[in-house]
Amino acid sequence: MSDPAAPGTLRPGGRTARIREAVLLAAGDALAADGFDALDLGEIARRAGVGKTTVYRRWGTPGGLAADLLADMAEQSLPRADTGALEEDLRANARLVVRTLDDPRQGRLFRALIAASLCNEQAAEALHRFYAVRVDEWAGCVRDAVARGEVPDGTDPHGVVAAVSAPLYYALLNTGRSLTEADADRAARAASTAARAGVWVTG
Repeated sequence: MSDPAAPGTLRPGGRTARIREAVLLAAGDALAADGFDALDLGEIARRAGVGKTTVYRRWGTPGGLAADLLADMAEQSLPRADTGALEEDLRANARLVVRTLDDPRQGRLFRALIAASLCNEQAAEALHRFYAVRVDEWAGCVRDAVARGEVPDGTDPHGVVAAVSAPLYYALLNTGRSLTEADADRAARAASTAARAGVWVTG
């Protein structure tokens, strides 16, 4: 017998899908405005215009609601680039990260979720799954670069992609300044240069 689905992980259609969309929109707005503590399920139900019982039954906890919100964001994210050159692909990835983190709503939302992940296990697991999905999506750029002979065999695709976003998140969380396309381009150039030099070869 398979394990039951985690709260908020089902993907139904029709009226249930509309309820999910309304609740996730309300949850995202609350997170962006007031942080994880604003994810009171009763208040989210009121904002979304749905029954409180429905929200409690489906999501169960603020962490479960945050998990579904991140799953939806991962699904809605843009697919990876395919320019035929690793640095250009990684630049597209880095610029997408910068646009997301610099967006007034999305940037605040991610800050709230990162903060929540430090003290809420469900939020932490949800955030880890989100980044795993996105890194795996963009890892194809590196696998293609290996196939072209642009980077050495054995290069770790996930390591390269993570190396692109890591300095951007560091700058966001440790300096508080707005990120720029120059930051994105620098991160992509550093990661691609390291990959060509064999820094990310494993085994």
